[in-house]
Amino acid sequence: MQHRVCPWWLGYWLICPVRHYWQSPHKLLASYVHESMTVLEPGPGMGYFTLELARLVGSSGRVVAVDVQPKMIDRLKRRAKKAGLLDRVDARVASAESMGVSDLHNSVDFTLAFAMVHEFPEAGRFFAEVAAASRCGAQVLLAEPSGHVKAEAFDGELQAAAAAGFDSVERPSIRRSHAALLKKI
Repeated sequence: MQHRVCPWWLGYWLICPVRHYWQSPHKLLASYVHESMTVLEPGPGMGYFTLELARLVGSSGRVVAVDVQPKMIDRLKRRAKKAGLLDRVDARVASAESMGVSDLHNSVDFTLAFAMVHEFPEAGRFFAEVAAASRCGAQVLLAEPSGHVKAEAFDGELQAAAAAGFDSVERPSIRRSHAALLKKI
């Protein structure tokens, strides 16, 4: 199977304001993300969830957004600056081999892995990097589009997460998605 990443130009469709009607970032994230947290967001695209994450962590928190596509990161930074949130967002271009978050060792409180683990070359490597960056008790909200990712593949991602030290604690309902809330043990 060839590794494929969502094209950068599709990012404009993903940040469409109409999306809020079926996937409100605030409703989805407010119960997990709080002030002063450090949040990791791999594959943020142009920042559909990033801006709300930055609002939720407040001025004393931080969102680290990593993407392999420089055009996505550039657009995310422009949107964060326009919203007055750039000081809370650490937007980084990652490589295909690593997210480049070794500097976050044991400091992340929450990771949002929304519709992107299936694009990572190896789910096991992804969850190992997230585990190394996460504090004990940190949560990961994993969601994959049910139209792209079959239930068996999602179960494989959950197995990779378990092998990296995450327990599945909840199966939240997210429209058109397979989803799980994970906790680092």
